[in-house]
Amino acid sequence: MNTAILTDGLKFPESPRWREGELWFCDYALHRVMKVDLSGTLHTVAELPDLPTAIDGTPDGRVLVVSATQRRVLRLENGRLTEFADLSGLVPHPCGELVVDTLGRAYVGNIGLEFGTPSPVPNPGSILLVTPEGRARIVAEGLAFPNGMAITPDGQILIVAESHAARLTAFDIEPDGSLSGRRAWAQFDEALPFAAGRFTPDGLCLDAEGAVWVAALREVLRVREGGEVTHRIGLDHFALACMLGGQDRRTLFIAATNVLNPADSQAQGQIEMVEVEVPGAGLPWLIEVP
Repeated sequence: MNTAILTDGLKFPESPRWREGELWFCDYALHRVMKVDLSGTLHTVAELPDLPTAIDGTPDGRVLVVSATQRRVLRLENGRLTEFADLSGLVPHPCGELVVDTLGRAYVGNIGLEFGTPSPVPNPGSILLVTPEGRARIVAEGLAFPNGMAITPDGQILIVAESHAARLTAFDIEPDGSLSGRRAWAQFDEALPFAAGRFTPDGLCLDAEGAVWVAALREVLRVREGGEVTHRIGLDHFALACMLGGQDRRTLFIAATNVLNPADSQAQGQIEMVEVEVPGAGLPWLIEVP
C-alpha cells in the first residue's frame, strides 16, 4: 500500500481528526491547531504558547485541545481558546493524547516523563477523566507512556497504546466514566529495547471490523485483538498518529515526521493518506456539528 502526501511543510503533526470535509490536527513544534482539505489547502485554526499535543471534538461541536506542559485542557470556540480544565494539581508530568466520548467526557493521557530532556527517566503514566463541566480525576495509573486512545462504537471499551510496553491495553468504561477490567488487547515482543526497533505504538484509530490502525515508528499497522497484524504500511518518515476519515471514512490519514524530537530544528512533517477497504468506526472523531 503506497501513500500519497496530502500536505507538507509541517514540523511535528499529531492527533489527526476528520470533520466536515477537512482533516484537523495539531503541530507540536509549530504550536498550532491546523486543518487541511482534500485539495491540500492548509489553514491555522489557533496558536498556543505551549505544546498542543492532541485535539478532539465534543458532542456540542466544540474542540478540546491539550496544552501539554501546562497540563491543561483548553476549549476552542469561535476561534478563541479558553481553559476547560486544569490538571496540574493531579499530575506532575506533561499530558499527551485525548479522546472524547459521546457524553462529552474527555480521557487525557499523562505520559510520565518530561519532553525534551536528555535520557528522560520514565515514570508510570496515568489517564485522567474530565467531565463536561471541567472536573477532573485520575481513572487509571501505572501505564507505560499512555499514548493514542480510541473508544469502541458501543462506548464500552477504551483502548490505549502503551508506548514503552509494546502493548495495546483495553479498559471497560463504567457508567460514571471510571475505567476497570484492565487487560492486554494486543501484546507484542518486549525483548527488544526501543533503540533496537521494539514495537512502539503511538496514535491509533478503530475500523468497523474492530481492528486497530496504529502508528508505530516507520510503519502503520492494522492489528486485531490478540495481536494479529493484517496489514503493514511502510513509510520513509516516522508515523506519529493515524485517523480514518474522508467521505466514506475509508481514507487513512497518517501524521508523520522525519525526526522523533519535536524540538529538533530539522523536523520536517507531513500528512500522508491511503485508501483502505474497511471504514473507520468509534472514536476519536471530531463529531459533526448538528
